[in-house]
Order: sequence, then C-alpha cells, then structure tokens
Amino acid sequence: MAIQPGESPVKQVVFAASKAILAGVLRAGDAFPSVREISEELKLHPNTVQKVVQELVREGFLVVRPGVGTVVTQGPKAPDDERRRALRDSVEQIVVDARRLGLDCSALVDEVETTWVDVFGATRRTGTMDGRAPAGRRARGPKG
Repeated sequence: MAIQPGESPVKQVVFAASKAILAGVLRAGDAFPSVREISEELKLHPNTVQKVVQELVREGFLVVRPGVGTVVTQGPKAPDDERRRALRDSVEQIVVDARRLGLDCSALVDEVETTWVDVFGATRRTGTMDGRAPAGRRARGPKG
C-alpha cells in the first residue's frame, strides 16, 4: 500500500485494513501488525498509525488483548438500519459522481457489482441471502 496525497493517511489505512478484514485476507483471531511494523512499512509516524488502530478498535474490527496484542475480530455487527445510514453519504457522493460522468443507474449498479466481485469474489443483486428484495425497498420513479 502506498499513501496517496490529498486524503488523510489515517482514512487510507483504516480503509485498507477494513477491506483486508472484510475480504478475508485478515481473519478473525489473526494478529494485527504492530504500530511499529505498520509505521515502518508505510513510512508514517507511529502516532498516526496508533490513530488507525484506535479507529479500527472503535469500529469493531480489532480488539486489544493485554499480553497478546491487537487481534482481528469478526467485524462490527451494527443493526441493518444503522449500517445503511453509515453508507448514505458515500452512496450519495457516488451517485452524484456517476450522474456527472453521464452514467445511468444501471451502469452504476454494474460497476458496484463488478467491484464487489473484484474485492469479495461473490455477487448478489438483492439485499438478502435468499434472493428476496430487502424489507423497505420499493420501486422508485424517474428520480431514482
């Protein structure tokens, strides 16, 4: 991973670590690299990396075990409506960007599904495991 200019290094590393955990690269019970290891590898100040670890602990991706170290958990288990709310701003930004680039909803959905497969190796068009549309979903008119 290379830190890119223009965005917070903390946000970039939190994203990369979250992605690795969600994609199964880092699994529940695995030791998380030390602050020193990460700061040396990414050429970041240890205080910056400590903020990353604190954020991942706060979000429920890591747990600090005295005498053991920092360990990967199974990830946060927020209620469905809370998870959807957490994504709302990001999704709105993506929708606006897609529209600005001249893409329609179908092209955006295709891109999301392609990215999902690239990251997680599986695709699912609906919001539930059994193939039914998620509760509360309804067809949208011309605006949607």
